[in-house]
Amino acid sequence: MPQTLSERTIALVKATVPALEAHGLDIVREMYARMFRNPDIRDLFNQSHHGDSGSQPRALTGAILAYAANIDNLGALAPAVERIAQKHVGLQILPEHYPHVADALLGAIKAVLGDAATEEILAAWGEAYWFLANILIAREGRIYGALAEAEGGWSGWRDFRVAEVVTESSVIRSFILRPVDEGAVIRHKPGQYLTFWLAIPGQPPVKRNYSISNAPNGEYYRISVKREPQGLASGWLHAAAVPGTVLKVSPPAGEFFLADHPERPVVLLSGGVGLTPMVAMLETVAARGLATPVYYIHGTHDRDTHAMRDHVRALAAKTAAIRIVDFHQTPLPDEVAGRDYDHAGLITEEWLLANTPVGEADYYLCGPRPFLRAAVSALSLSGVPSDRIHYEFFGPADELLAA
Repeated sequence: MPQTLSERTIALVKATVPALEAHGLDIVREMYARMFRNPDIRDLFNQSHHGDSGSQPRALTGAILAYAANIDNLGALAPAVERIAQKHVGLQILPEHYPHVADALLGAIKAVLGDAATEEILAAWGEAYWFLANILIAREGRIYGALAEAEGGWSGWRDFRVAEVVTESSVIRSFILRPVDEGAVIRHKPGQYLTFWLAIPGQPPVKRNYSISNAPNGEYYRISVKREPQGLASGWLHAAAVPGTVLKVSPPAGEFFLADHPERPVVLLSGGVGLTPMVAMLETVAARGLATPVYYIHGTHDRDTHAMRDHVRALAAKTAAIRIVDFHQTPLPDEVAGRDYDHAGLITEEWLLANTPVGEADYYLCGPRPFLRAAVSALSLSGVPSDRIHYEFFGPADELLAA
């Protein structure tokens, strides 16, 4: 494997940027069509993000453009590379899968660009692909090794049994998961997620990520899932995942997590079901007795959709470092300010900047993409450095990264 890309390859790849800007989405769609002819490769992906209305092709198009534009400055892509590696580990992407992607990508470039895709350009893109692929394979190998060697660790998919189901709100249920083999489980980092391989009757295998919503304990995991109106996986979990149901789970993954020893004030900001990693962080703060100030600001529709409210307030009541502020967008008629919620309406940029330590805090955010897009933009424009803004989202990142 070359340690660096050749100057000729760098020049050729950068020269293709205009063509990618014009035809990149067509190339990516053709690439996916070629890959998905192989059912084993197709089943590695979340199919809800694909198709004409799916946003994954747009997200990958943006990623390819970013790689081409920064191929002479790959350090700028390091955070994205780590995020991709973590996602691949959750999905159990292995080295043997990479050649399928290479063949599909190069074939798609040739099919879409025609004669403009010369042998020299295809060779340059082949070299560029494998340079990045080998970086990912090496990083993923280290992550897989660490997960397998950790106390309670495992490789591949492990069977977990639903031990308990708890209704948290009108739309969210928690599932307590214990390993079928009754062994220990990895002590995850608060904020990380689990990836599930769901066998839903009448459907091809379904892969989904769900944040772990409890502090690490070495014994079990809890996920808290919102039932989406058209959600295939969430609908099946709410309807069919009763106590005793066995689910296939890969080890905890993700680069979004609370630091072991925060050196600055921490602001946790969530919308809707985005509270799940925040509850794991709050439980961890309470269990460890951390003295660092922690502000938790959460927004939801009303009392009925507000999951884990009493649990979160109980954590704050016994932990001096935790301060809680709740926003209900449209409080129910019988809700009382100061009892059921703190503020009516949405979390505004003005409130956030006026009531949190913008100049010194680390911000952790999770929620719907519009919520994240607005919050990340507000914090960035107010001068919060990017290395103090941490966020988690599931699904393609095109809109958020554009912000």
